[in-house]
Amino acid sequence: MQTEATPAQADVSELDLVKRCQAGDTEAFDELVTRYRTRVFSMIYNMVRNEQDAWDLAQDSFVKAWKSIKRFQGRSSFYTWIYRIVMNVTIDWLRKKQVKGAGAEFDDAVELKEIDPASRTAPKPDALPFEIIERSEIRARIEKAIAQLSPEHRAVILMKEIEQMQYHEIAETLGCSIGTVMSRLFYARKKLQNLLRDVYENI
Repeated sequence: MQTEATPAQADVSELDLVKRCQAGDTEAFDELVTRYRTRVFSMIYNMVRNEQDAWDLAQDSFVKAWKSIKRFQGRSSFYTWIYRIVMNVTIDWLRKKQVKGAGAEFDDAVELKEIDPASRTAPKPDALPFEIIERSEIRARIEKAIAQLSPEHRAVILMKEIEQMQYHEIAETLGCSIGTVMSRLFYARKKLQNLLRDVYENI
């Protein structure tokens, strides 16, 4: 995952900023917020589809990150660490709003033995072809369909197809197994295909 730091900003390393934050330096934290706020907002907006809610959740996430910064141990990048906080805050908010997909929840425990963990999308026939969808009306249909997914299924679809994250990165972010990630992706894509059957037929 790429950061938003400009060449000038990159003169101050992320680790140095984090260490200053852990010592109570609020200006250092402001610098980290400046580097990542656009990506954080965009990711949340893709989940909630409301600009004000996205900004509120971004602010809540950064506040939570500031309160937790002393627990950051540098085992991953700061962005990966805060991404995990952001996703948890957003999913919790969606759950409280009782935003659910139509129909029953799918079973995360299902075994998908035929899926290759190294593949970019799995299973390939069910992959949503974001790359070839440009027309705004189709994009609007896709966004509406994604909004009908449960928070957990929406998260894995967006992290895989929009953020281009690997399975292990998604699993680490959501605190679940790679198998669970693959299962959620499988069912999320299957549900999207059902909701967008006419779109698939015309592509």
